[in-house]
Amino acid sequence: MSDIETSTVSEEGFTSTSEVGDFSLTIDALGEDGPDPNSVLVADYASCFLPAFRVGAKQRGHEDLGKVQIDAEADLDDDDDLAAIRFDIHVEADLDDETLADVVERAEGICHVHAALREELHADIRARADAF
Repeated sequence: MSDIETSTVSEEGFTSTSEVGDFSLTIDALGEDGPDPNSVLVADYASCFLPAFRVGAKQRGHEDLGKVQIDAEADLDDDDDLAAIRFDIHVEADLDDETLADVVERAEGICHVHAALREELHADIRARADAF
């Protein structure tokens, strides 16, 4: 028995619909009918990293971070493959730089997408406290 099962279908063209549990996700290689696969991967990475960041903060005694926002950007190489990913993490709570660095390091160890990516694609992360 598998831990994760999905089904992806394309009736024509470059648009596909993936069924993930009770959810549907439309992805378009051309970015016309939905986000392209690379954009989905970057968003998925940020969506995994954000709760990992909160868990890492909680493990370090910071229960309430308030609002946390990750602005992610990525670079593509000449073959349209992901070449680099960067996260700017904005945290409402007022944490010092050492604490932020510690929480980022812990989140890197928690985030499953971070672990799944080849090391050269791990996000270059900058975190800012007291951001809102």
